[in-house]
Amino acid sequence: MSSSQYIAEYRQWLIFQRQEQLSREHQGISQRLEDARASSKQVVQAYRSMAEKASNEGACYRTLFLRERDNEQVLPCEGWLFIRRVLSEDNSTRVRATLIETFTLEDGILAPGDKPAQKVTLEIFDKLDINKGMRTSVRVDSLESPKDYHFITLLDAVRGDLRPYLK
Repeated sequence: MSSSQYIAEYRQWLIFQRQEQLSREHQGISQRLEDARASSKQVVQAYRSMAEKASNEGACYRTLFLRERDNEQVLPCEGWLFIRRVLSEDNSTRVRATLIETFTLEDGILAPGDKPAQKVTLEIFDKLDINKGMRTSVRVDSLESPKDYHFITLLDAVRGDLRPYLK
């Protein structure tokens, strides 16, 4: 086997390792949110705070989300969200944002600008789980792409240098 083949296999191994790390991270954070019984009102407040900081400081927040593949496999992806607006009407809350993807299994690790930023609309809602005694948990799903769902945006992972890549 040539050295270039070894390097290619090593890079592929790193991508699979990153995928596994994101899977564990998404699952762990989901479980903590469920255990904490976070409500949609709390999550809406967090997104409002993110929108304010995005407006004032250009803040983007790290987000993990699940993506269903064509073969019905579901794997987490990673990106950065710039929250533009939070809209609440009746019992519905929607978040207008721009997503810069930084990791997918197919593409591997992406630098900002490698893939065009995409505008997304997220919906925040409480999901009822009858398997857990009628317990509710908060969910944030994409409206444009039903294959992208269960977004978890982290308040403690912020960067302000991504504005040039948002267009």
